[in-house]
Amino acid sequence: MKKVFFTVLLVSCLLEANAQVSTLGRFVKRMYFDKDSTRKSSFVILPILTSAPETGLEIGGAGLYSFYADTIRSNQTRVSSIYPYLSITTKGQSHFSVSTNYWSPKNNYNLTAAISYINYPFNFYGIGNNTRNVDADPIDEKRFKLNLGAQKLIAPNFYAGAVTGVYNYTYTNNTVNGIFNTDPQVQNRSGGAGIFLGPSLNYDSRDKNTYSTKGIIVSAYYNIMHGIIDDNSYIGGFFNIEYSQFFSFDKKLVLGIDIQEQSLTGGVSPFYLLPALGNDEMMRGYYNGRFRDRNFIGGQTELRYRINDRIGIVGFLGTGEVAHHMFSISSLKPDYGGGLRYFFDTEKGLSIRADYGIGEKVAGESRQSGFYIGLGQAF
Repeated sequence: MKKVFFTVLLVSCLLEANAQVSTLGRFVKRMYFDKDSTRKSSFVILPILTSAPETGLEIGGAGLYSFYADTIRSNQTRVSSIYPYLSITTKGQSHFSVSTNYWSPKNNYNLTAAISYINYPFNFYGIGNNTRNVDADPIDEKRFKLNLGAQKLIAPNFYAGAVTGVYNYTYTNNTVNGIFNTDPQVQNRSGGAGIFLGPSLNYDSRDKNTYSTKGIIVSAYYNIMHGIIDDNSYIGGFFNIEYSQFFSFDKKLVLGIDIQEQSLTGGVSPFYLLPALGNDEMMRGYYNGRFRDRNFIGGQTELRYRINDRIGIVGFLGTGEVAHHMFSISSLKPDYGGGLRYFFDTEKGLSIRADYGIGEKVAGESRQSGFYIGLGQAF
C-alpha cells in the first residue's frame, strides 16, 4: 500500500513539474517567439547578470509592458509602455526604476513619468574633455529622482507641454587625496536636492515611435531648477535639444541620424548636474561620466538592416565632446560599433538590442569600449 502511495505521489509530482515547465515554456514562447497581429498588449522580461569589482555580482531584471490606449484605432495611436528595472548586488548596492510613456487615442496627448532610486558606486575622473584614467576616484552615490511630463498636440505633429520633478543626490568619498576632493572645479561634493519645472516642445512626424523608418523628431526642454533643504540657495537651469531623422531605402534598410546638445546654465556648476558623455544611447563605448562639463554635443548615424521579421543588424558611427564654454572640432571624440536586434514583438517593432561600441585611444590607456544589452532602439 505504501509503495502504491509513493508511486502515485511521485507520478503526481512529475506531472505537476511537467505542467509547470510546459506553462513556463508557453510564457517564454509568447514573450519572445510568438507572432501577433492582433495589436494586443505584450510583456517581456530581460534578466540582468553582471559583475564588477566595485559592485560584486549584480542580479535582477528589467521588463517592458507595451500596449495601445486605443486598439480600435491602433494603426494611428502609438505604442505606450511601462518599463520597470530592479537589481541588487552582493556588496549591498541597489537600482530601482519605473518609467512610463503613454500615448492617448489618436496621439492627442503624450504623458511621461519616471521614478528611480540608485545606490551605486561609480568612478569619478574629474571635469573636462581630457580626463585621465589614472585619476579614477571611486565615489558612493545615492540618487533619487522623479520626472513628470505632459504634452498636448496643438498642430499637426507639433506638441507643447511642461516637465517637472524633484531630485536628491548624496555622495561620499573615502579617498582624501583623490581628484574628487582635490580638484577645485568640483562643486557641491556632498550632493544636493532640488525641484525643477519648465517648458517642453516636440515635433514628431515619425511613422512609429518604437522602430522608426521615416520621419523627423525634434524634442527640446528647459528645466528651471531651485535647490531645496540644505541646497536651497542653488538656482540654475538645464537645456536639452535633440534632433533625429530617418530615411528608408527599402523595406529592410533604414538610415537614422541623431544630434543632441545639452547645457547647464546658471552661475554654479554642481558636478552631478553636469552633462556627461557616454551611455547606451549616445556615444556608446565611453564610460558614462568619464568626461563631463557644462556643455555636451554629440551626433551619430546608424544604418539598420532588417534581415527578417525577427533579426536585425546595425552599424553606427558618431562623435561628441564636452566643453566648459565653446566646442572645438579638434576636440571631438570618435565613436563607432555595431550590434544585433531581436524583435520579440514584430507588430509593435519592439526589440532587444546588443551593441558593442568603441571610442578613442588615449595615450597610455586601453582603447575605450563598452558592451550594452537593452530594450528598444538607441534612438
